[in-house]
Amino acid sequence: MRIYYYAQGTKAAPWIELLRAALPGAEVAEWAPGAPPADYVVVWAPPQQLFDEQPRLKAIFNTGAGVDALLKLRLPPQAKLVRLDDAGMSVQMAEYVCQAAIRHLREFDAYEQATRQGQWTFRKPRSREDYPVGVMGLGVLGTRVAQALRQFEFPVRGWSRSPRQVDGVQCHAGEDQFDAFLAASRILVCLLPLTPQTEGILNRRTLGRLQPGGYLINVARGGHLVEDDLLPLLESGQLAGAMLDVLRQEPPPAEHPYWGHPKIVLTPHTSARTDREASVAQIAGKIRALERGEPVPGVVDLKRGY
Repeated sequence: MRIYYYAQGTKAAPWIELLRAALPGAEVAEWAPGAPPADYVVVWAPPQQLFDEQPRLKAIFNTGAGVDALLKLRLPPQAKLVRLDDAGMSVQMAEYVCQAAIRHLREFDAYEQATRQGQWTFRKPRSREDYPVGVMGLGVLGTRVAQALRQFEFPVRGWSRSPRQVDGVQCHAGEDQFDAFLAASRILVCLLPLTPQTEGILNRRTLGRLQPGGYLINVARGGHLVEDDLLPLLESGQLAGAMLDVLRQEPPPAEHPYWGHPKIVLTPHTSARTDREASVAQIAGKIRALERGEPVPGVVDLKRGY
């Protein structure tokens, strides 16, 4: 059994060492053009050439949560595309979203600004009941985020394309319930996969449906947000602010209006980083199951895109 690892901008040696230890009977190496045929590849942002030269792959393992970049490539038709189920990312995502929601609710940004100006002032506490959180996307990460928000006693609603159930969360599903979900939310969290159906789903119309003084937290993909639509909503006060971990171009160009905007917090796509050890353990387990002819979780439906 031969396995190749390739990840743009990432050192291959630590991954290869862990994969060799987890799968001692396998030949594991870094992919390079012209390499002999392999059974499996573990990748992040690979070139089309890899798949053109590896037409007999059994499965492709993506080391991040989103597979939208891979779906733009021509993949071997028989190869399963397998995403990570969690690999330590869900707790990080829950931490990020909870701190963003709490920071906005408690107005910690205003306190930070006041103390930098030498002011020692207090603000009237806000009620959590007035800041219901809507979580778009109830997969592994979205479910964990919704459950974490409930621990801080936020009213939480969830929306997904197909019906889901999450304890303590009022769930909505499908296009028919989308507007009602938005109208019931003041803080909106995007954790959707990026597909042709969700491209640009955060726009002037949808964000304008939020309760007045809404707040956007986007930790999914930059392609979900129509960036030009955000600014007039902030200027009008319909949105109070946004925390964005993802943008269409990363990093954004120097002239991008989000840089330094007083109502926008940017972070460099760091809401949930892949845990290497946990990822390798999961990938190795799935490879062993596939070799035994067993089904594995996380296989992407190529038509749906997730």
